[in-house]
Amino acid sequence: MSTRHKVETESEKLQRRNRELSILNTIAKALNEEVDPARALNVALRHVAELFDLKTSWIFLLNEAGEMYVAAAQDLPPALADHPRRLTGECDCLWLYEKGRMRSPQNITCTRLENLSVGTAGLRQHASIPLNAHGKPLGVLNVASSAWDDLCSQDLQLLYLVGDLLAIAIERARLFARSAELGAIEERNRLAREIHDTLAQGFTAIGLQLETAEALLEAGAAADKVRQHIGQALQLARLNLDEARRSVMDLRAAPLEGKSLPEALAALLDEWKSRRKVTAEFEVIGSPRPLPVRIEIGLYRILQEALTNIGRHAYARQVCVQLVMMPDQVRLFVSDDGRGFQPDAAPTHHYGLIGMNERARLLSGSLEVCSTPGEGTEIEVLIPLEGTS
Repeated sequence: MSTRHKVETESEKLQRRNRELSILNTIAKALNEEVDPARALNVALRHVAELFDLKTSWIFLLNEAGEMYVAAAQDLPPALADHPRRLTGECDCLWLYEKGRMRSPQNITCTRLENLSVGTAGLRQHASIPLNAHGKPLGVLNVASSAWDDLCSQDLQLLYLVGDLLAIAIERARLFARSAELGAIEERNRLAREIHDTLAQGFTAIGLQLETAEALLEAGAAADKVRQHIGQALQLARLNLDEARRSVMDLRAAPLEGKSLPEALAALLDEWKSRRKVTAEFEVIGSPRPLPVRIEIGLYRILQEALTNIGRHAYARQVCVQLVMMPDQVRLFVSDDGRGFQPDAAPTHHYGLIGMNERARLLSGSLEVCSTPGEGTEIEVLIPLEGTS
């Protein structure tokens, strides 16, 4: 009897170890295929949810300023998903981590959910797993289940190993991003040289054609000869304009260099309002986080164009800009109390709105304009983050 019980126990132990190895292998393989930080985090959470039968999880990471932000989330309850502010600020798990008291997975009552009665999906506790790479603190992985007995101590230890895999993947993705950024700087310098070479030569050629046309006019030459040189100058101007547009689209946005997106947007708004008699407010909701460069550039340019439109057409006295940052999406709101307009009847030559809409769509996002004559204008831009690069 006891022998049979021992055989069954060893069999169960073998099954458990096989399961653990399978989980680690699945997650390690998935993370090894990702070099983008956002995708790596979302892949990890998705596999954790499937393999551990957990519904909700989220990851806090440290930014360069040493502040925690929500970098990724899986199926947050409405109390958190619909209220980004609740994911900011201090809580017990972050306090323990920052004080160095989270050296292993810990079951913690979630201070963000414990006093709420609506929208928690039955969640009250979560396991917190520290994320460290080579002794360097990176952040915290939180996993939650409404039936907390679903996670045994062995699962918690397995999650600790998953946390190690995740930390290594985060560090690798960040190193890759830095190398890509260095490559972008080199490419920008190359493009700058290319612009100088192509446009400078183009403008020189235009100047020669116009000087020739002017000389022919002074000499009393036939009008056809003068028109010929002016026509060539016009053609060269168009070709160089196309070249300039192509090159500018490839360049990085200089105002973002050395600044986070919120800092760059705030500086843009401050500079804009300093030239006008307008009250302008800027607010960030959610934890600031680094985004893919193309998304930061797109949002910067959209706000830049929105402010230009307000300055030209709205006659506004107050402008409000709000940046809402969530794990899966980022939203930009711009509102003014100007004279407004009828969006459906906007003239087709309003390239500002067209350009903003095109930028949003290029980022797989959307732009909505809400305006009524005499009642101001609101613009909402929504850009999804999961799967971006």
